[in-house]
Amino acid sequence: MGGLRCVDGSYLTVTPVACTDSVGTPYEITLELRRDGAPCGTVGERCGWLLARLARGVSRAREAQEQGEAGKWPDPDDRFPGDEGGSELFSFRYRARSGAVTGGELRCQLRTIPIWLPAQGEWRVTRRAYVEAWGSSGVGMRAVLTSSELAAFVHGLVDEVEHCLGGRDSG
Repeated sequence: MGGLRCVDGSYLTVTPVACTDSVGTPYEITLELRRDGAPCGTVGERCGWLLARLARGVSRAREAQEQGEAGKWPDPDDRFPGDEGGSELFSFRYRARSGAVTGGELRCQLRTIPIWLPAQGEWRVTRRAYVEAWGSSGVGMRAVLTSSELAAFVHGLVDEVEHCLGGRDSG
């Protein structure tokens, strides 16, 4: 089970739960969200492949294998997959059979943050991943992560997904 310490001090736990077919064979996952141990939502129906793709993308960006990442972002903690600006890395919701969105949301957006460095007399621009979760009650949580923290979180989830699916590769 993956978890993140949020900016308000709460702890968000994200646990993959297997989706099974009519004979009980696991084929994909959803994510169970908990706030400080209390259930707050289920999201991301069939999102295992997307998590695996994101894990690979974050690793490539950190290693500066994505075009121009090392030049644009010398600090590996500022390197994420995707374009500049406020790009969204994922957005998982729970959808009822009727198509209505209920039960929570988990999403991750990139934000560029300027930081003033008084000793150098200049601004430094960083990028961070904002992971935000809302439970079915509407209460939200937010964690702000470097790319190394996001990589650890997502790779941990992918490992759990593979275990949850009985060793099958999710991506």
